[in-house]
Amino acid sequence: MDKIFSVKLNKARCAADLGDGSERGEYVSQDYILSRLGRPHRSISLMYCYYPLDKEFPARISEVQGISKARYQWDYPYDDYFPYLGGIGGNTDGEPFTSMREIRRHGQDVTLTLTIDPFVSDEHLAAIGDDLRPFGRLFLRINHEATGNWFAFNKRASYQQVADFYCRAVHIIKEHAPNVLTVLCIGGIEDLSSEEMVKEKEFAQAVRETDIWSVDKYISLHWGFPFDVAERGGNSHRRTSVKEIFQLIKRSYERFLYLNSGVPKPMVVSEINSDGDVVGAVGQAEDMRRFYDMIEAENADWLSGVTFYQFRDRGRLGLEIQDSSDCGTGIEQPVMAVYRNIIHRPYFSPSMTAGKELSLPVKLRWGSSEDAEGIGISIHLEAQPVFFELYFEDDSNLMIELMGMWFYKSPKTKTVDLMPVFFGSELTAPTDTELRIFAPPAGGENDLSLPDGLFNYYYTLEKLPRIRIRTAPTEPCMD
Repeated sequence: MDKIFSVKLNKARCAADLGDGSERGEYVSQDYILSRLGRPHRSISLMYCYYPLDKEFPARISEVQGISKARYQWDYPYDDYFPYLGGIGGNTDGEPFTSMREIRRHGQDVTLTLTIDPFVSDEHLAAIGDDLRPFGRLFLRINHEATGNWFAFNKRASYQQVADFYCRAVHIIKEHAPNVLTVLCIGGIEDLSSEEMVKEKEFAQAVRETDIWSVDKYISLHWGFPFDVAERGGNSHRRTSVKEIFQLIKRSYERFLYLNSGVPKPMVVSEINSDGDVVGAVGQAEDMRRFYDMIEAENADWLSGVTFYQFRDRGRLGLEIQDSSDCGTGIEQPVMAVYRNIIHRPYFSPSMTAGKELSLPVKLRWGSSEDAEGIGISIHLEAQPVFFELYFEDDSNLMIELMGMWFYKSPKTKTVDLMPVFFGSELTAPTDTELRIFAPPAGGENDLSLPDGLFNYYYTLEKLPRIRIRTAPTEPCMD
């Protein structure tokens, strides 16, 4: 070990985000996802609903006794997401806050997709803002796909009312939680022959008042799942070319820009996938590879992030399919290996810059998954390791990176095994590398008593781990 130096975690050219749980699948732990993909995401997207004026709420609507059997996915009094248990009369002990804390402990930001009854009071919205204050930078996607006709909020209100509600919610929630960045998700350009976006007039003010612009696009989709099977000639699925989807996203950004008088804002794709129900598992993997290839080939600097929907799915929209015999088990799909390769490319990976040499103790800062200050440790490897382990004596909560692979150390963990870095690869010569350490919030929340606690979390690292590197087995091979 030669020296310790400062390291700054910065943005990727295009951030990789991931959906985790929805009406089609349950939340999967971040430890499992990290073990499968080898790196954290910029943000993990969660989907919840808030209809506190309904007598059935806060029950998940599909589980309420007496509700008639749905004929399609959105054939319920309100959206069949898990309920948001905060707000007026609620608390932050349950969901989605338990998942939000785990996501932030693992060095990722939260994207909270929340469908909300557009007739809730200002007090309800203020309570949501108060709930979200401790969670640092948080992306809030309110009433997504708002120009569609399937969600309960669109069935209860006109498009103008939905758009006006979005603006009202933005003002009130951000007043209570300035750390929140709001994401407007509408259909955008849905036909390349059209100059205007769908419901453009109604949502023009929302385009100007939101922090981030967004569209959801699917290269192929079977929206009839799980109520029918996609067969040729059916009317519950569709397929579009990868190129056309990319062009629709780009044209949507250009129209957002026009409506905002040429002033740019970040643009994201909040959901993207190609449905294996339509194209097959191998076709899904190929479609997604081509889509991310197009972003990189064009150097699409107008696009700041893309969310793959989703990690595990009951149908064929996941990196894994939920095992029908064991809901806690996932079956890896061909797209998993493709996606793993994509998110490890430099274009979609956060950058890191080295700074000055340091000495302990070191005060580490966590602002977000795109803005954090950690440490680097110089490592010399004489040959291929047989053992590479870190031994800790403290209760630190850390994200650790070595040669492009990331590991999580919980406050209770005392040993971290870094050998997976070398599985499937071989060092052919002595190598100098760096071990990088960052400290996201140990409890998943920021300390709001600090002057900048809305935006930053701090941890003082008093002692480095003991590093054990061995290039030979403990005992030699015996013939």
